[in-house]
Amino acid sequence: MASEGTGTPAAGDGGAAAPAAPAPPDLRAVLLSRRYLRLLLVCGLLGVPIALACFFFVSFQHQLQHWVWESLPEAVGYDRAPWWWPLPALLLAGLILAPIVTRVPGGGGHVPVHGLVGGRPLGPKELPGVVLAALSTLPLGVVLGPEAPLMALGSGLALLVVHFARRAQEPKASLMLATAGSTAAISTILGGPVVAAVMVVEAAGFGGPQLVAVLLPCLVASGAGALVFTGFGDWTGLSIGALALPHVPPNVKPDAGDFLWGIPVAALVALVVAGAHRLGYGTETWTQRHKALRTVAVAVAVGVCLSAYAVITGRNPQEAALSGQAALAQLAADPQSWSVGALVALVACKGLAWGISLGALRGGPIFPSVLLGGAGAMAFSGLAGLGPTPALALGITAAAAVVTRLPLTSAVLTTLLLGGDAYDQAPLIVISAVVATVVGQLVNPSEPKPRPEAGKP
Repeated sequence: MASEGTGTPAAGDGGAAAPAAPAPPDLRAVLLSRRYLRLLLVCGLLGVPIALACFFFVSFQHQLQHWVWESLPEAVGYDRAPWWWPLPALLLAGLILAPIVTRVPGGGGHVPVHGLVGGRPLGPKELPGVVLAALSTLPLGVVLGPEAPLMALGSGLALLVVHFARRAQEPKASLMLATAGSTAAISTILGGPVVAAVMVVEAAGFGGPQLVAVLLPCLVASGAGALVFTGFGDWTGLSIGALALPHVPPNVKPDAGDFLWGIPVAALVALVVAGAHRLGYGTETWTQRHKALRTVAVAVAVGVCLSAYAVITGRNPQEAALSGQAALAQLAADPQSWSVGALVALVACKGLAWGISLGALRGGPIFPSVLLGGAGAMAFSGLAGLGPTPALALGITAAAAVVTRLPLTSAVLTTLLLGGDAYDQAPLIVISAVVATVVGQLVNPSEPKPRPEAGKP
């Protein structure tokens, strides 16, 4: 019991006084300190070279992807990639990736089933392996996105600056710079700093002055980076491969029917995506032994799934391959060109390929899941009362919420993708994020810790 009038805790057993609670940090003092202002300046300057590096990374990847899936088939006499095209392409991807994951420092990046960063930022020594793995395998049809390699590129470059500045003895500053660098990188591919900033806020899990102190450097870096990235893309005319929907179905305000169908459809989409995501954990366990050989086997299995889609539907296997950015834009622009059967086959084949890829290959987990969610929900848009725009909105939100485990980030991402149509769909987007988050927790109640690489503690 506290002493009257003093507020001093009474001595406990043994006469030792209870330690006083630490005083909360003074936000004004932190923000106006020389060290913090210098950190903001460094983060703003870091955003520019990181954005340029990301620009050339995604542009080069896009050009390689175009060459593999469009130019090369035309050069050998095909109008488009034939059904068997993914088999040699993914075999080559596996053969390239196998020595990277077993011998290169960092193993080519985090295993994507554990999220975008896998629990820790990658340093400069691991960066070459990440870039090599991404640029040499993603264009060949691996069903993963560029977002995780981009975040690794951003954090690695930021930590490289820390190393040259000889400030490695300040771990908090190093971690903040790495976070700002990865935020700047991911903001480029997501089309702006808003989603990246919300992701930092939601993933950090803290609030108050500490949140503001961490968020400002990330906003400065991502804002500067996104501005340079977009402007440089307009100036050069090169494709930057950002996740975007230039055209969406005609907007209709959701009514009672959309909500009546939308909630169970969101739950079903979340169940499918969570099930495919869970498959990644099994793949990761299976590839722990004989990693090189089984990495090649996983890549070939992905190629079989992509070829199966082309055989079943008679459509281009490219729709099921890669990150799904282009296929999602095509689906949103012209949903009538896809039959229900084709959408179901896309979800089944690409979902299986994505789940397998998550546990052994290298890349980001979010982009393919967004296509899976949009296509799965769009397959139900023919039902009485569920329109194509609400279906697209709830599908994207539900899938992203399951994979990221960040409902607010998923809702903001969908809102930005839909543009002017998002205002009317906002209530359905928010409810879908909540439903999907609950379903995802039921299917995958806990996130298994990343397994250490062989020979590492």
